[in-house]
Amino acid sequence: MPSDKDQEREDRIHNEAIVDAYGSEERAMSWYYHLDDQLMMPFKARCITERSMSPLKVGKIVEVSAMADMDDCEKEIFVLVQFAKRELAVPLIQLQPIDADESTTEAIEDWHYWVGQGYQF
Repeated sequence: MPSDKDQEREDRIHNEAIVDAYGSEERAMSWYYHLDDQLMMPFKARCITERSMSPLKVGKIVEVSAMADMDDCEKEIFVLVQFAKRELAVPLIQLQPIDADESTTEAIEDWHYWVGQGYQF
């Protein structure tokens, strides 16, 4: 169930992340490029939730090195991390930044909020 709306965050997302994005493909691309611009990589992140598609367990700390390929982000946002000696794409919704810069932290919090509100591409 969506949480209470944060109008300041809603306005920022609308004006910066998904501005002029009207269909699902446009919203996916807008979010992708917004996050690619705002996330200062690499940064460390902690897994905060488990997903059946991802091997990460709650509490696992990883280093986020890049955005996954755009084609992998048509339904949700994935980022690349080092895991078990290989590069792996995991859902950004699983991760909370650790000691990341303000831009990175705010952008990830905005993504978490948007997903938490039940919004979709």
